[in-house]
Amino acid sequence: MVPIKPETQECCITGENLALPDVAWAADLAKLTWALAHPARVRIVRLLLNRKSCICGEIVAEMPLAQSTVSQHLKILKDTGLVQGEIDGPRVCYCINKAALAQLKKLIAGLKGN
Repeated sequence: MVPIKPETQECCITGENLALPDVAWAADLAKLTWALAHPARVRIVRLLLNRKSCICGEIVAEMPLAQSTVSQHLKILKDTGLVQGEIDGPRVCYCINKAALAQLKKLIAGLKGN
């Protein structure tokens, strides 16, 4: 990551009115971005985006992590709603929740403000 030098920042110009986003918008954005705040979860989401569905064992095979660690990351992704899991006998099939992904994209787009 390239550090930004203070003298090159345009954000320090005074006199602009800064409208803060509403609390619900900020909470929704924080919840969904927190789901992606770990490289392993980003990789899992990327893997699921490139497949129609995925069995937990397949995800574990793609990750350099223990099964229990992958399961914990999947739980976080499910708890935030970004990933859905469906029990199929002894297996769990995971997929991206397209509505949550669309919401995340919309919330990120809203960061730029008016």
